[in-house]
Amino acid sequence: MPDEHRDNPLDDRMDGRDESPAERADRNWSEVLQELRVLQTGTQILTGFLLALAFQPAFAEVTGAQRDFYLALIVLAALSSIVALAPVALHRVVFRQGVKPAVVRYGHVALITALGTVSVLIVGVVAFVFDVVVGGSAFWWAFVLLAAAIVALWLVVPGIIRVRARSTERGR
Repeated sequence: MPDEHRDNPLDDRMDGRDESPAERADRNWSEVLQELRVLQTGTQILTGFLLALAFQPAFAEVTGAQRDFYLALIVLAALSSIVALAPVALHRVVFRQGVKPAVVRYGHVALITALGTVSVLIVGVVAFVFDVVVGGSAFWWAFVLLAAAIVALWLVVPGIIRVRARSTERGR
């Protein structure tokens, strides 16, 4: 199978499914929605946590730099939610317009983008808490270790699996 089909989220010809392009688009849209639900739940929890922090008595003791970092995290949380909800908004606007494949492609890109913003948000929130609670180098330890975990589990491991799958397919 030519490699140009491999990165197309709508092209599942390699998996042997016998489905029409419309059925494939419907199935892929369902998969995107499921992934968005998982992502949105985690983002909502983080956003709620961040919003509640500002109303805690101890928040008055954060430094100016910590307050600025906190506000950046709030904006990032809002941006993550907006990006994760964008495919749903698009779907509503173009409902029954016969553009489901385009909606799926858009959803795929939005989901990847949202995963990127959420990864930065997760690392930032935990590093912020470590900075406020422990201080010193704890911020950097939390930042580096969590960033490394995300890179390993969200990029390296899937990359290895993808390369192995391509090697296996070529060996057939």
